Amino acid sequence: MAQAGIIPGSFDDLIVRFYESRNWKEIRASTREQYRGQLDRFRKQHGHRPVATVRTRHIQIILDGMIETPVAANNLRKRLKQLMNFAISEEFRTDNPVLATRALKVRSAGFPDWSEEDIARFEATHEIGSKARVAFDLALFTAQRKADIRLMGPSDIVRGKIKVRQEKTEKELLIPLHPCLAASLMKIPGSQETFIQNNKGQPYTIDSFGMWFKRRCLEAGIKGKSMHGLRKSAARRLAEVGLSNQIIKSITGHSSDAEVARYTAGARQARMAETGIGALDLANLTA
Repeated sequence: MAQAGIIPGSFDDLIVRFYESRNWKEIRASTREQYRGQLDRFRKQHGHRPVATVRTRHIQIILDGMIETPVAANNLRKRLKQLMNFAISEEFRTDNPVLATRALKVRSAGFPDWSEEDIARFEATHEIGSKARVAFDLALFTAQRKADIRLMGPSDIVRGKIKVRQEKTEKELLIPLHPCLAASLMKIPGSQETFIQNNKGQPYTIDSFGMWFKRRCLEAGIKGKSMHGLRKSAARRLAEVGLSNQIIKSITGHSSDAEVARYTAGARQARMAETGIGALDLANLTA
């Protein structure tokens, strides 16, 4: 039964039911947060429309209208496909019109890596111990995702290491504290639940954390870079000093060499070549 003020059979009606369903509750909490943002943006524009009359071409028009943000369009397509499957189970309709839509082409290598110049500029703008610097150092020296960084706190520090339980993969990692990160965390009160808190003293949501960090980047004159790019920079740095994929995976939590390769593709050839030739010279000297 539709809630008061909601048109029965509309997307408003369907999405509210979806949020109350077992399907929704079985999705991991951090993932639900991201999905809700995508669905709520769609609902704001199209919530009043009847679900039963939507056709494939209607969905394609909406997706094609997002051509400037193809990743967001493709994420919305995934959510609508999921939502329409739920619509079938709720007897709103008997087919899924999203299945025949086309995903948008993404001409991007993903989140761009931070250059060493970017890193130096951020460090020069945000002093050690500031909230911005703590977030930055957590990202750069643990190589984790923002979803996990926003929840890290003093209780996660164990004998000079930081415990991580990745929300996306459920992997558990124990990563040694880099001296730079340790220096950043020294000023954080041990009573805080998380190292980084919003103005209400609570952890940020994933989206608000990303937007807050983007503003800190702009303060340093850095555009087009994100916290996830720092995860790539951390992997790149590890590759540049000659560490194996196995060691890099033990820090980033990646499962395959192919995933690591995507993150370390930006490793600077000159520095790696210098490491290789240096190792060759050392081998010749000790032969």
